[in-house]
Amino acid sequence: MLSSLRALVGAGMATQRGLFPDQPEGANGLPKVTEQPCLGERCGLCVAACPTQAIALGPAAGGEGAVALDRGVCIGCSGCLEACPTGTLARDLRTRTAVTRREDLVFSNRQRPVRGAEPRRPSELLRSLHVREVSTGCNATDLEVQATTNPIFDAARFGVHFVASPRFADALLVTGPVARGMREAVVRCHRAMGAPRLVLAVGTCAVSGGLHRGGYAEAEGVSVVLQPDVYVPGCPPHPWSIIHGLLVAMGRAEGVAAGTTTEKEPDGSRGKGT
Repeated sequence: MLSSLRALVGAGMATQRGLFPDQPEGANGLPKVTEQPCLGERCGLCVAACPTQAIALGPAAGGEGAVALDRGVCIGCSGCLEACPTGTLARDLRTRTAVTRREDLVFSNRQRPVRGAEPRRPSELLRSLHVREVSTGCNATDLEVQATTNPIFDAARFGVHFVASPRFADALLVTGPVARGMREAVVRCHRAMGAPRLVLAVGTCAVSGGLHRGGYAEAEGVSVVLQPDVYVPGCPPHPWSIIHGLLVAMGRAEGVAAGTTTEKEPDGSRGKGT
């Protein structure tokens, strides 16, 4: 017993105190669109390298072409980064990637979407969020969701708890492409929840269907049957990105700055769980 206690004391704290650090060098991350000029349709190497058709090019005008990158379809394979000769597409190692609008996952060097602050959720969710996960076939994302609860990331310190029954849940977290055979299960789980019944699409498959889009199983993501409140891109997303999505759903993302060890006190009532 004493040796076990000494080992625990000597191990120190495993939990990462810095919130939302960038992924380490060498990680794939997600691509981003830079200010570097693009050759547009005169090149097309990135489009040819993308297995999910996440990139669209427009004609060059004045020597510069238009490029649009949809992170909701991107699987983070880095094929486009290796193919791009101009540096227009670059690696993005940030982990604060969750958004509340599907269109905010589309990046372009032409008309950039206006990304406003994430809307506040009802005050009763600011301090506590009970989550029911439904996996429709993405084990990789399921493992990353599970990792958010380990001692390193410790989602519970933010008041996030995963529950077994949808009747105890505030949010439905969906992973996988939501093929035709899983649609009824997702909808029934959602109906069993009480208000406000938030929906999180976590991972590329849940956002758009990813590699499974257009197939015989009609796997086009959760938005076919339910309207997500939060989208977390990535294949699979980093655990910090998933936690960012959970905090966006709670209305607490505005009070958490990247790389900090603390978060600001949310405005208004502390809500449930206090």
